[in-house]
Amino acid sequence: MLSSRSPTSGMLASNQLQLAPLGAGDLIDRAVRLYRRHLLTLMRIAAPPVIISAIGSVLWTIAWRNIASTPDAAGLTFYVLLMIVGFVAIVGGYIFNMVVMGGAARNLVTHLLWNEPVSARATYAAVRSRFWPLLGAMVIVSLWIVLSSIVAVIGWYSIFIGAIFATLLFSQLGSVWISAIIGIIGFAIAVFVSLWLFFFMIGRVAYVPQIMLVEGKQVFESIGRSFSLAKGNVRRLAAMTLFIVFATYSALMILVVPLGWYGYLNGIDPSPFNAANWPTWYAVGYSILQPLSSILLAPIWMLGLSLLYVDERVRHEAYDIELMASQRLGEMPKLDVMSPLGTAIALEPSKAPPPPLTTYGKVLDLNRR
Repeated sequence: MLSSRSPTSGMLASNQLQLAPLGAGDLIDRAVRLYRRHLLTLMRIAAPPVIISAIGSVLWTIAWRNIASTPDAAGLTFYVLLMIVGFVAIVGGYIFNMVVMGGAARNLVTHLLWNEPVSARATYAAVRSRFWPLLGAMVIVSLWIVLSSIVAVIGWYSIFIGAIFATLLFSQLGSVWISAIIGIIGFAIAVFVSLWLFFFMIGRVAYVPQIMLVEGKQVFESIGRSFSLAKGNVRRLAAMTLFIVFATYSALMILVVPLGWYGYLNGIDPSPFNAANWPTWYAVGYSILQPLSSILLAPIWMLGLSLLYVDERVRHEAYDIELMASQRLGEMPKLDVMSPLGTAIALEPSKAPPPPLTTYGKVLDLNRR
């Protein structure tokens, strides 16, 4: 019950992370500060999905490097199956990572409401309460991500082809410098448009796991609400994603350099262009390093999306007032009214809020009785 919580703890949580509309830089700054405060706990939360992806990456690498040199059909069948298992593990790890984001969002909101500790147990307890609906929703989201990638590639290709034709036209007229400038500008515009299309479409479904576990909605209700909630989030989502990508690859380089030096001292060319000639142990070690770097940075991605969800509700639904009311006034009575806004937090994430009565007349009848 919300009323059993001390308002002092709620005020403390609110003071620790004041709710206000966040820009892209503020969003990243808040995520990094929460990450530093709960580093080890967040790494434990992010570790299981990343370990699954790491196992899949190792299996894929072993199968890929040995499938061409297999002398018999039995060995070929084994490595093909091993490659399929590796691919399923990689994809499953990424989907599981999105599922865990929902539990992390609920944990963050309870931290804001009641100053509950950020813990792996609370996160995975929330995930277990709605695991199968979350899994189904994340499969749909993954298919949407594939569709978004296709649309982005089509957008990039269309503009880039037009820029190439313009470059060839001006080069035939003898304007080499103008053709080069047009080619560079066309390529930059193509990249910008493709990224905008990708993040515009991805942003529509960015809040599905958070909505399911914080508001207690069902799968398709959560997808529809995510579409309606995601307004003007392209720039912030893109900034956070690019920050995570650059930070992840920076961490990856820190891990790759010692491996590269060790391989170089043992007569291995560590250049990625020579990857086909790497021995199996070096290729497997290299494939493990990327998931390890993800363990370090995946919590920032989880926190960033959770904060972005909270920020969208603060911007569009005065969620800061909703949280403050839940902190100080206790549980709201269960009225048979329909609201376009989500609750501060569903008390039971495994159950959606009860459906409202369909007509105003029925409410009057109940009141008369």
